[in-house]
Amino acid sequence: MRVLGLISGTSHDGIDTALVDWALTGDVLTGVVEGVVEHTGTTPYAPEARAAILAALPPHTTDMGAVCRLDTLVGRAFAEAAAGCPPADLVCSHGQTLYHWVEDGRVRGTLQLGKVAWIAERLGVPVVSDLRARDVAAGGQGAPLVSAFDLPLLAGLAESPEQGEPGESHEPDGRSGPVGRLGALNLGGIANLTVAAGVSRHDHAENQTGSSAENHAVSRDADDAEDRAANHAGNHAVSRDADHAEDSTGWALAYDTGPASALMDAAVLAATGRPYDEDGRLAAAGRVHDGLLAELLAEPYYHRPPPKTTGKELFHAGYLDRVAGPYGLGLPDLTATLAALTAETVAAEIRRHRLGTVVVSGGGTRNPVLMRELRVRSGGVRLLPSDRLGVPPDAKEAVAFSYLGWLTAHGLPGTVPACTGASGPRVLGSLTPGRGPLRLPAPLAAPPRIIRMRTGGRRPTR
Repeated sequence: MRVLGLISGTSHDGIDTALVDWALTGDVLTGVVEGVVEHTGTTPYAPEARAAILAALPPHTTDMGAVCRLDTLVGRAFAEAAAGCPPADLVCSHGQTLYHWVEDGRVRGTLQLGKVAWIAERLGVPVVSDLRARDVAAGGQGAPLVSAFDLPLLAGLAESPEQGEPGESHEPDGRSGPVGRLGALNLGGIANLTVAAGVSRHDHAENQTGSSAENHAVSRDADDAEDRAANHAGNHAVSRDADHAEDSTGWALAYDTGPASALMDAAVLAATGRPYDEDGRLAAAGRVHDGLLAELLAEPYYHRPPPKTTGKELFHAGYLDRVAGPYGLGLPDLTATLAALTAETVAAEIRRHRLGTVVVSGGGTRNPVLMRELRVRSGGVRLLPSDRLGVPPDAKEAVAFSYLGWLTAHGLPGTVPACTGASGPRVLGSLTPGRGPLRLPAPLAAPPRIIRMRTGGRRPTR
């Protein structure tokens, strides 16, 4: 089944697309889903569309007329992006998140715009949409839904190590070693981390009691990197809830660690009008400000237990002005400090879960300053680019939503309760029919245990 995944993330700069041909092999209870990534791409928003999205995001206010117009504007942009992709049997559209309503750590609602009727009308195929709302209604955070994709992908790495060639390093420093405990990290506007098998209840309790003695530290510049690592730099910790359930992949957790590029992008946009720090050049020219970094790390969100999610409702330009404005830093020093913030908040969680290998993806992987800081601060963990597992780094979330659409079409849950906090597994989304009668595949009894991915052309006819 060829499913087209569509998403615009918290960087809201364009629409990521991924067409994947999914096929289930073997017994359904121990089955392997093989995904062939046939197409990926990004369609930038037109300048007026991006400006309208930015004007509707916190801390700005808006009105229902603007919301209605934006819903249509984004829907038509998604339809145009979908029309530029090869034919699909089904589309799964995340849309554009405009607001994620969180009170006292609990998600009360979530709003993604982009009317999918425009996609169904343009392509004539069914469209799955509004996936997060069902998880929220079941008591979950509505995110990270990508954990439903990460866990079977990591299970495939654990059981078929030849996919990732563990023991043979792909890092610039030549590091090698065993796969170890597994995680998946996506660095978009917000950073989210999935922790898979290997975390036992004993380890969980030990991590929880031992983490309180670990302290934050800050860096002066990249030349101090090795000293920071040797001194357990930046080892801030967030306590975990002791009652997380186990699922078939082992002890599972997934949550947003905090901003990835969100604050860096806000700083660059405000100062230059450009959307991001290309190749990390500004950050590379700056120095980390210890005082500002320490104040940023005091943000209460980082100390809340998972499951938890965040977004531009918290980490927006107004937040940055309030915290960083009094320091009066130049743009290079500010972006260097914000890159260190992202690296430290992610690395602290990697250290706390004692991860050995983390599969990394997202636009943040193209920022060499961020990746260098993350590599040093995470204490020797092996960072494995997701394309080593057949998942293009820039299209990881679009691929994941393609998989979520495949799950919904087969009547399978697309939420992992241990990761989102939902009261149980739920089949996600709403279905908008295409031109003809709505015909779905026969339901499957259980989700696949393993995902194996590759890139290439269409799957050979069997």
